[in-house]
Amino acid sequence: MNDTKSGSTMPLVMKNSDMASYLAPSEYIDFTDPEVAGAAASLMQKMLDDSAESEPEYLDPEMQLAKICFEFVRDGIRHSIDIGSKKVVLKASEVLAEKEGLCYAKSHLLAALLRANGIPAALCYQYLRFDGPDSSLILHGLNAVYFESIGRWIRLDARGNKNGVDACFSIDNEYLAFPVRPGLGETDIPFIYSEPDRAVVAAINKYKDLDDLIKNLPSRLAGR
Repeated sequence: MNDTKSGSTMPLVMKNSDMASYLAPSEYIDFTDPEVAGAAASLMQKMLDDSAESEPEYLDPEMQLAKICFEFVRDGIRHSIDIGSKKVVLKASEVLAEKEGLCYAKSHLLAALLRANGIPAALCYQYLRFDGPDSSLILHGLNAVYFESIGRWIRLDARGNKNGVDACFSIDNEYLAFPVRPGLGETDIPFIYSEPDRAVVAAINKYKDLDDLIKNLPSRLAGR
């Protein structure tokens, strides 16, 4: 694990007060899809098999399973920009089928895999500048996961690692893909959502070619 904390923990605010909403399937977090359900079951079995063979890193099985799900999405699902793809996907089932997606799409798949295994999972966002200090702020998507054993949410970023990006699973500290730079106006948004923000959904549904979408990424939350 990277020995430098790449994000600061902060209180997270549930936009929906009903915890059940963070466990429910939906249009974009569609873990009732047979392939997504099967992947979730396979990851659960991997956790059980690994734990039978050696001492797990986390004694809390939900934490151990969440780590396995996180690493599956972070490492097994490619970030579309990193591989020069033109595809645009949004639903968890689409992301799993194509084995790629943007940060938003990958967060939908991680939420689906966690929820399918009974672990509350949320979507959350940051405002970041990706093209220099004078570029526009863009929404970046990641996840928050709730662990009953510690009674709090933690943020995870399964965007996918590359040179200069080293996001890791951690309970005590955040190791996110992109630590915010307040001097550039970047912001960690404290709200966590049970469903994707409407601005994200609208942009991805409008632009079906990745080059067009990259030019029109959402720059402001719509409020959901």
